[in-house]
Amino acid sequence: MTDLDALSYTAEHEWVSIADGIATFGITDYAAEKLGDVVFVELPAIGAELTGAQICGEIESTKSVGELYAPVAGRVIEVNGAVDDDPSLVNADPFGAWLVRVDLGDAVPEGLLDRAGYLALIGGAE
Repeated sequence: MTDLDALSYTAEHEWVSIADGIATFGITDYAAEKLGDVVFVELPAIGAELTGAQICGEIESTKSVGELYAPVAGRVIEVNGAVDDDPSLVNADPFGAWLVRVDLGDAVPEGLLDRAGYLALIGGAE
């Protein structure tokens, strides 16, 4: 089980885990629920340079298509091939089905929320 209080969050409904200069991110359970059944994900290419808060991919569900925003700046070092092969993993386990890993380099993540801040943003919904 993921310690949700140890994660950081964005207003665009992504979660971020940062350890040893590597940021791993995915979408929150709130976002997965609002999207509905995820049927396709488009993730950035390995080696791509991401800019924080900029669109870096897409998530398509049976209801809509949503943008995936980079919660941090850095270079993509890994994407989750399992989610690429089976997008429904995002619905089954949003906090386990990470999407992208980014090498932060010298970048300092900015504008991230703690769990309490994120819950306040979404009206306390879990």
